[in-house]
Amino acid sequence: GPPGAGKSTLTERLIQQFRAQDLTVGVVAVDPTSPFTGGALLGDRIRMESAGVDPSVFVRSMATRGAHGGLATSTEEVADLLEAFGFERVLIETVGVGQTELDVAGTAESTVLVLVPESGDGIQTLKAGVMEIADIYVINKSDRPGADKLRQEVEVMLGIRRGNAFRHVAPHHSPRPALGRSGGRAVGRAALQGEEGEWEPPVLAAVASQGEGVEDLVAALDRHYRYLQHSGKLAARRRERLADRTRAALARAVRQWISEGTRAEELLAARLDEVADGRRSPYDVAAEILDQVRTGAPR
Repeated sequence: GPPGAGKSTLTERLIQQFRAQDLTVGVVAVDPTSPFTGGALLGDRIRMESAGVDPSVFVRSMATRGAHGGLATSTEEVADLLEAFGFERVLIETVGVGQTELDVAGTAESTVLVLVPESGDGIQTLKAGVMEIADIYVINKSDRPGADKLRQEVEVMLGIRRGNAFRHVAPHHSPRPALGRSGGRAVGRAALQGEEGEWEPPVLAAVASQGEGVEDLVAALDRHYRYLQHSGKLAARRRERLADRTRAALARAVRQWISEGTRAEELLAARLDEVADGRRSPYDVAAEILDQVRTGAPR
């Protein structure tokens, strides 16, 4: 969710709910890195200090360090470690996300988007790419003016997405996860599935600072997990996630090899003047360098 949406407070309340069920909890909290100093406040750890003293809760704060997408570069690996160490619930709190910071949808099995009445007008709500990734929508600080209006706008957006014109377009399940419908009505439904068995994201109201609506969120998370299990999408999603991570690791290795294990930089330096004065295009030079790197041909 956006900065100031109350993500850390909601995360702490979720920890309390899970601990009340005697579940162990691991948390990966991501904070932004200063573009000027390279440092990070890591304020999530400060805000969740009470949870950090529980021996059954582990909170790991991370800085983005220039990574884009709302997560740090090694967030997925840290989440894997927490799962391997036996934590029964692993929560990932993103840095305040914008329209393109959507990596969490490819990392988590359930994605919760936290909004507040100040999140923006209806047009911006419909535009924002981040609205496409959620499995559950939470209108936090719902005791503020405008909360009902925002909830209605989100419900309308979800209704349009589920309409006949979009019947064969999966929410964001093609790339990754989604959830939502309205407050008490969503919680009261036994199964949040559409006519074709797709998950219908609920839109929940919460006041995290008071602990209101958190039980409903935990119930929705449990329902979504059961839906993924019974539909077979849990295994499919994990498989696709591993494929994406393997591709990303391969891409990093190839970039490092080109940079450190080939003459690509030397070849580029020798041709840069031709690009700078407009005699050749960057694409032409890149293709030539790639060809020479592949064949090992001399300059």
